[in-house]
Amino acid sequence: MPILIEFGMPGCQWKYGSPRMLTFNRMKTATCSLLICIFLLQLMIPVNTDETLDILVEKKVKDLLSHRDNYPSTVTKTLSCTSVKSMSRLASCPHGMTATGCACGFACGSWEILHGDTCNCLCLLIDWATARCCKLS
Repeated sequence: MPILIEFGMPGCQWKYGSPRMLTFNRMKTATCSLLICIFLLQLMIPVNTDETLDILVEKKVKDLLSHRDNYPSTVTKTLSCTSVKSMSRLASCPHGMTATGCACGFACGSWEILHGDTCNCLCLLIDWATARCCKLS
């Protein structure tokens, strides 16, 4: 006969050796066994260690270089940039150039690009604005 030890709150008492405790212990053992089996199955799955990311990239670069005639060159244009400064809140790029960034006076970090070629500083107090203008040619 098993030794019965009671613990818990009134109305919710557990007894060692009771059917409830034995069922709980069996479930705990089954859960642990299942987790161990899953872990062992993961160890048995074959992993392709021959082709790491570096090797795959190297193969792709070699393949592209060996078939150079089939791929057009992507470096057919040059990028030329200049800065345009204005003593107001708007700085406009020359015709044919696109604004790629702006800088504003009095440490204003709030700006927007209007129509693709004009920098507009959005702070209340501004003494200058600069537009970074670029063009592909």
